[in-house]
Amino acid sequence: MIFLELVLQNFGSYCGRQVINLRPEIDNNPRPIILIGGMNGGGKTTLMDAIRLSLYGHRAQCSNRGNLSYSDFLNQSVNKYAKPEEETGIELLFEHILNNVPVEFRIKRTWKKNPRNGKDTLGVLVDDWPDAALAKTWDERIEDLLPLGISNLFLFDGEQVKELAEMETTPSLVVEAIESLLGLELAERLAVDLDILVNRKRKAIAETKDLATLEEIEQKLNFQKQEYDSAKQALASIQNQLDKAHEEHSSASEKFLSEGGKIAGERSQLEKQLHDLGADTEEVRNKLREVAGEILPLALISPLLNSAKIQADKEHHASQAKIAHDVLQERSQRLLNYISELGLAAKQINKIKDFIELEERELQQEISSNEAAWLNADRETSNLLANISDRNLPNQIQIAEEKLKTLKNIEAEITSTERQLAVAASPEAYEKLTNAVREAQAELVAAQTAYDAKKKLSEDLWDAIEKTKKRLGEYSQENIDRKNDEHIINAAAKVQSTLKVFREKLTLRKLNQLESVVTECFLYLLHKSDLVHRVAIDSKTFSLSLYDLQGQLVPKHRLSAGEKQLLAIAFLWGLARVSGRKLPIAIDTPLGRLDSSHRSNLVERYFPAASHQVILLSTDTEIGELEVKKLREQEAIAREYLLKYDSSARQTVVEGGYFWEA
Repeated sequence: MIFLELVLQNFGSYCGRQVINLRPEIDNNPRPIILIGGMNGGGKTTLMDAIRLSLYGHRAQCSNRGNLSYSDFLNQSVNKYAKPEEETGIELLFEHILNNVPVEFRIKRTWKKNPRNGKDTLGVLVDDWPDAALAKTWDERIEDLLPLGISNLFLFDGEQVKELAEMETTPSLVVEAIESLLGLELAERLAVDLDILVNRKRKAIAETKDLATLEEIEQKLNFQKQEYDSAKQALASIQNQLDKAHEEHSSASEKFLSEGGKIAGERSQLEKQLHDLGADTEEVRNKLREVAGEILPLALISPLLNSAKIQADKEHHASQAKIAHDVLQERSQRLLNYISELGLAAKQINKIKDFIELEERELQQEISSNEAAWLNADRETSNLLANISDRNLPNQIQIAEEKLKTLKNIEAEITSTERQLAVAASPEAYEKLTNAVREAQAELVAAQTAYDAKKKLSEDLWDAIEKTKKRLGEYSQENIDRKNDEHIINAAAKVQSTLKVFREKLTLRKLNQLESVVTECFLYLLHKSDLVHRVAIDSKTFSLSLYDLQGQLVPKHRLSAGEKQLLAIAFLWGLARVSGRKLPIAIDTPLGRLDSSHRSNLVERYFPAASHQVILLSTDTEIGELEVKKLREQEAIAREYLLKYDSSARQTVVEGGYFWEA
C-alpha cells in the first residue's frame, strides 16, 4: 500500500480545499520520506486524524474525539470559518496491489454541519470509477487492506511510543494487534467458531430435561463472563489509581529531597560533623602557632639571611687569606735566598721572582677586596647561618604550608557543611514533607493492596469460568444421542487440541523470528552496542525482556527514557518486517524525547529504512536543521511541506518546503 494524495476540505484548522501530494518518489526514483513540518497546534495531528478518519470512519481512533459521538465529532471537525453551504470533507488516494496489478482507491468522506443521521457520506472510487457496492462494504474491505487492529502499529505518534516503552505489561489492544499482525488470531477465531458449533450441536441433541440443565450451565457461564468483564474493567480503573499513587509518591519523594527534607533529617549528624571540623581547625591553628613560635618568622627576612651568610663566608675567606699571606711572604723570601745560592741564571731567577710577585699581588688583592668587614662573624656563626638558611628554615616553611593546606581543606569542608545546613528544611517544613511522603506511601500501599485483591478476584473468576466450561463439556458429552453430532463434537475436540498445539508452535516460530528481528533493529538503533545482546518476547503477554552478553537479565530501569523509546520503535519496526505487510508508516512528533545521539541514529538509520513510505510530522525542534540536512544528503526525502498557522485567523495553510530550505 502507498498513500498517494490527501485532500482536506474545511477540515479542522484547514480552510478551503488543500491538496497534499504524498507520492514517495522524485522523477520515478523512490524516496521513502514525506516530511511535513509544523509548530505545535499547527495542524500536524489533524493530518493524522484525517488519514485515520478517511480509512475507518466512525471506528477511527482520532486524537481529540474522546467520548464524543461520531455525529458530534464530525460537527467539531468542521472549520469554524467555512460557509454554511460548503461541505467539509477528506479524501485519501492510495495504491494497493491486487492480483499483481496496482489499483488506486480514492476514499471520499463528506458532511455538513449537523450531518443527517449523524453520519458522513462515503464514496469509493477504484481507478477513478465509482464503486457503490464497495462503499457499502468498506468497513469489511479495509480490514483486508489495513486492519484497524494493527493501524496503531503503523500510524502512531511519539507519545504512544513513549507509553508503550514505559509499560511493564503490554496493553491488551497492542497484544490483539500483534496477534493479528502475526496471523495468530486466525487459530483463536477458529477455536471460538468451533465452540459455537459444538454448543449448537449439544442443544440440538439434548433431551428437554437435559436441555434445561444445559441452558442453566450456559446461563451460569454467561453470568461468570459478565462478572469477569466487570472485574477486568474495575482492575483497569484500579490500575490507573495505582499509577497515580506511584506518581504522587514519586513526586512527594522528589519534593522531600529537593526542599531539604533529607538534609533536615541528618541535621544532628551534620552539626556534630561541623563541631568536629571546628575542633580540627583549632588543632591545626595551634600547630601553626607552635611552628610560628620557632624560626619560621625568619622567612620574612630570607634575603637578609642569605646576604649575612654570603658576607660571613667572604670575611672568613679574607681572614684565611691574610694569615696565608704572612706565612707565604716569609717562605717566598727563604725560597729566593736558596735559589740565589744555587747559582741559577739571572733570567731564570727573575721569572721565579715574577711568579712569586704575581701570586702575592693576587692574594693581596683578595685581602684588600674584603677589608670592609662589618659582620665579624666567626666560623660557628657562619655555620649556624648556613644551617638556618639551607635546612631548618625550608623544613619549617614546608611544615607550615602543609598545615595551611590542611586548614584550607577543613575550612572548605566546613563551608560545604554549613551550606547543607543552610538549605535544610525547617522543623515545621520537615514535618510537613515527612507527613506528605508518609501519606503518599500509605496511599500507594492501599492502592497496591486493592489492585492485588482485584487481580486475585479476576483470576478466581477466570478459573471458575474454565471449570464451568469443563463441566459444560463433560455434561454435554454424556447426553449425546445422535452419532453424527457426536462425531462432530469429538472431531471438534480433536481440532481444538490440534489448534492449541498449532497456535503454540506458530507463536514460538513467529516469536523466534520476531525476537531476532527486534534485537537486530534495537542494536542497529542503539549507540551502546554492549548494553543489550538479546531481546526476548514472552509468548503469552508479549512483554519484552533484555539480556546482556553473559545471558544476564538487564532491568528495564537501567535504560534511559530515550533507550526505552528506541526499544519500542524497534519492536514496532520488527513487527512490520516480520508481518510481511508492505504498509506506509506515519509518525507524529517522532523525536520529542530523544537525546542527540539517539536522535541521530533514528534519523540516519530508522526513518529511511522503516518502510517504503514514511510520513514524518515534526516541529522545528524535533527534525531540526541538522537532521533535515542529513536526510537530504541521504536522498531520503521525496517531498517537504510546511504547515503555516495564522494565529489571528486560526487557519492553517499547506505550503511547499520545510523550515530550512534545501
